[in-house]
Amino acid sequence: MDAVLVLNADLGPLHRVPIKHAIRMLLRQVAEIHEAEPDRLIGVFPMPKVLRLVRYVVTRWRYTNGPAWSKSGVLRRDDRRCGYCLGVATTVDHIVPRARGGRNTWQNTISACYSCNQRKADLTLAEAGMQLLLQPSVPTWLGTMQR
Repeated sequence: MDAVLVLNADLGPLHRVPIKHAIRMLLRQVAEIHEAEPDRLIGVFPMPKVLRLVRYVVTRWRYTNGPAWSKSGVLRRDDRRCGYCLGVATTVDHIVPRARGGRNTWQNTISACYSCNQRKADLTLAEAGMQLLLQPSVPTWLGTMQR
């Protein structure tokens, strides 16, 4: 187990934290165990799977915008599959090339394998004779909690 889900006091998902951070939250008494693995202990605490905060944290900002764009976020969104050939993706490609005004946005980037990224280069999809097999989407905070 590499991360523990943290729930708000109203049981809404907030984020995931490493196990060390989860134990610190328990020691500071800002959270309590909501769900734990049976028969596994860390000191006096059962191994937590889910923590619930003791007090409600206002998260209005979380619902106004999705997660910020990042290369690792694009790869995670596309499950590391190439948007052109469905192979293993290691890079991120701009659908509208940056040289032609394309920007780093969720809608303009797709995961790509090295060979597809090189083949497309600074061309549009039509110029390169390629088509998208995956459609780019803007992830939501709820989608990031489910991973």
